Amino acid sequence: MKRLIQSGLMFGNLVHIDSPALVERYNRALKHLTGKTTQLTDFYVDISGYSPEVGHELKDHLYLNQNGVNRQFILLTIQQKTAPLLNAKFSTSRGILRQFIEANEAQLFALTARDAVAGELVNSVYDVSDPVRLFDIHKIKVEADTTGGTVRDAEKLGQMIDRFMAEDDAWYDDVLIGDMIGLAKKTGDVVRNPVRLKQMEFEQKNFWTSHFGGMYIFREADEPAVIMGGDWAAPGKLPIEYVINTTDRNRIAIFFEVNGLVEPIVKARGVDSAAILRQKMDFIVVDAAQDAGLDLTGATRRDIRNLARRHGDRLPEAWHGLNQLVQWAEGAGPWPHLSSNHPAYFYTLRSANHADRDLVNMLLAELCPMDIRQLFICHKQLFYKLYKGWPHTKKTYVVDFLKREYQVDKAGARAALFGHDAPMEEPAVTEDLVARVGPWGAVRR
Repeated sequence: MKRLIQSGLMFGNLVHIDSPALVERYNRALKHLTGKTTQLTDFYVDISGYSPEVGHELKDHLYLNQNGVNRQFILLTIQQKTAPLLNAKFSTSRGILRQFIEANEAQLFALTARDAVAGELVNSVYDVSDPVRLFDIHKIKVEADTTGGTVRDAEKLGQMIDRFMAEDDAWYDDVLIGDMIGLAKKTGDVVRNPVRLKQMEFEQKNFWTSHFGGMYIFREADEPAVIMGGDWAAPGKLPIEYVINTTDRNRIAIFFEVNGLVEPIVKARGVDSAAILRQKMDFIVVDAAQDAGLDLTGATRRDIRNLARRHGDRLPEAWHGLNQLVQWAEGAGPWPHLSSNHPAYFYTLRSANHADRDLVNMLLAELCPMDIRQLFICHKQLFYKLYKGWPHTKKTYVVDFLKREYQVDKAGARAALFGHDAPMEEPAVTEDLVARVGPWGAVRR
């Protein structure tokens, strides 16, 4: 993993905490939330304030996320809003934290100038030892305050001021005036500079969780379903009609079709579909070369395609299916009829334009693990897990490719691959033939 870290592909964009004042504030917040402290004098934190170094020191990488639910957070600077979320247990957590920081940016800037802000993403579930408990999670509420209780005190002072202004004899209430002065010393002038964090609550509709081998819960779809990791046994009775394993390709394809969740890359507007598919073919060649023990050190795109020409008879069926589709896209071949059982099928899709497109692209990345670029962008936790098992030459190629082709223009790469850069909101979808019958014709039940 050292190669990934040095290339900025792992633990990248974390916030460095190295000043004594920030370390001391972090320890106050950490003590407040967990009863623990760190002896480290500098470390890095993610958007939630989790630090890999502190986790290693405490021998507990869930020190801010006990039981994997109700994640706690420590904010030392608003710079954390652009940091990643490590060890995510729910796909929605980072988005919630970022929206909270952006909605309260001015207040948090003022509060973190003097103290750390500690808080929690609160839901009604504190234990998920049984998969059915995940369906009790409906809303996530953000609770936050400084370790000194500045927001709480400011609210209390505001109530005292309202009382002082409303009651005729408040001028003679020495106790009230004394309490107001005492609180004002801690909070500042809350009349001119109100200290208040927006009360924010987020609906938890469709989401992914790492619990139970990974679960994609689509309970707000037209036909709700749960997609579960292939290495997890039957989850027992769940309050949803369809439970599908990631190995059941036909049922997943039907689920995508009836809910209008995906579109074929070759029919997406504004993208170079042939180039995207050719790149996926290159990744499949890399995977095949790894299995054949070929050295990929320093391999260029031309080298990869020369390998494909020399060893075409040894390439998997997924490569040949994509090649047929590229030939059609370039006007050099007939339309290929790829069923959902074809190994290339899910490689030809991307999420349609809807509110859950990130979640669908994440699931597609898991279904297409040879597409290392989509895997890295959409499902980093799975990428890191698989990376550990790759041989040295494939690791080298993948790191070099991501540095060269993705790191230099992340936004551009995402736009070219996935499009739909509008805000995450429910769009108006115009139904067409492809949406009604699926990308390759109706999928047979």
